Amino acid sequence: MKSDFVLAITQLAAEKNLPKETVLSAVESALASAYRKDSFAPNQNISVRINPNSGRVEVWAEKKVVERPADTRQEVSLAEAQKLKSDIQLGDIIMVESTPDNAGRIAAQTAKQVILQRLHEAEHSAILEEYAEKEDEVVTGMIQRIEPGQIYVDLGRTEAIMPASEQVRTERYRVGQRLKVCIIQVLKTTKGPRVVVSRSHPDLLRRLLELEVPEVYNGSVEIKAIAREAGYRSKVAVAAHQNGIDPVGCCVGLRGIRIQNIVSELNGEKIDVIQWSPDVMTFVNNALSPAQIVSVSLNEDDKIATVVVPDKQLSLAIGKEGQNARLAAKLTGWRIDIKSTSMVEAEKAAAKPEPAVEEKEAAVTEEEPVAEIPELLEPAPVSAEPVKEEAAAKAEPVPAAEEVPIEPPVFFEPQVTERKAEIRFAEDILAPRPDKPVEKPKKKKKGVSAKESAEDGIRIKKRRRDTDFLEGDEEY
Repeated sequence: MKSDFVLAITQLAAEKNLPKETVLSAVESALASAYRKDSFAPNQNISVRINPNSGRVEVWAEKKVVERPADTRQEVSLAEAQKLKSDIQLGDIIMVESTPDNAGRIAAQTAKQVILQRLHEAEHSAILEEYAEKEDEVVTGMIQRIEPGQIYVDLGRTEAIMPASEQVRTERYRVGQRLKVCIIQVLKTTKGPRVVVSRSHPDLLRRLLELEVPEVYNGSVEIKAIAREAGYRSKVAVAAHQNGIDPVGCCVGLRGIRIQNIVSELNGEKIDVIQWSPDVMTFVNNALSPAQIVSVSLNEDDKIATVVVPDKQLSLAIGKEGQNARLAAKLTGWRIDIKSTSMVEAEKAAAKPEPAVEEKEAAVTEEEPVAEIPELLEPAPVSAEPVKEEAAAKAEPVPAAEEVPIEPPVFFEPQVTERKAEIRFAEDILAPRPDKPVEKPKKKKKGVSAKESAEDGIRIKKRRRDTDFLEGDEEY
């Protein structure tokens, strides 16, 4: 019977994939709680010990040493206590073996649910420890069921959850499908451990590269940065720690077989592997590949990189919906401003003429007061009062009733005459056209008109033949 109990413990440990010591401790705590309800006081401290070799169950309870015990469940006599411990005194607490007679029956009936509960708790704690160590690792699972908000993935020992935010938009999942996922979080809840997995996390690409590329796994090639838009495109910056190793070639593999395996695992997601550089300008230049770069200028304060590309390479540098530039910015950690050569030349051309225009305006303002040509300036209004005073001084006195006519200044006359002589109209030069004579109505000629002859050539020929025939007849 005892050997059967040990065999049952061993079999249970193998089924739950737990150590035998863990199962024994769980059964001992479950039996202690069951015995406390039946044979001991509610608050009494008891412990259960199971011999792993023989399977014998021993129950030990704390009791107080007294002269004459009134309650045998909580008290023990001094004579019995001295058998266990010779130097025991009155009032001391001692652990006394108090195994009930029906220990096997209680273990089979009363402690059944408690044992199962403790076994579940032990299993959950073991799973939590196991998957907590595998955090950020890649595991293979099978889709168990699909719900609107999340997908349940069977990992073997437990069931993981893949939320909608960690799924790839371009992928279609089905029940029973096997796929590789990355464990991103392990939580302890009242219902057991909660494992969250992802298909869109950048660490999934990192772990797949470690699995496919031995140089990345052993550390000779390091992955410096990863920028990923799951399902569409990713950029990986790599650097070598040993001389003579091409980091990009190691990741791509012979004829691209290594990177192709990762692409097929990610369902066709494009992966750009670039070489990392400590120089920011070189790193930005590499990050925007496959576009060709003309120049790169950096703003250290705002961390802005201004990149100039040829006009034909502008769309390639930006990418579809800005994807290439966005991934390059994530990869480098710099804000990238892309401009074409024509845009830069237009900005330079727009910035140069401004000071020249200001100098020209200043020169014009300086030359205006120095002008010596009176014809170009507007004539100032001439007042009549000084003319009157000079005429009155020179001329003889004139009666007050008569007014002296004021003549305009002399320099006005040639200007007016010249302008009048210059203006000549066509009506003054050409002779007047004769009036059109009244057309007399033309007499209509007999026979066929010219329009009719032009419109219908057949009739004209027939009539000519008739006339010729008549003339010939008269001659004859």
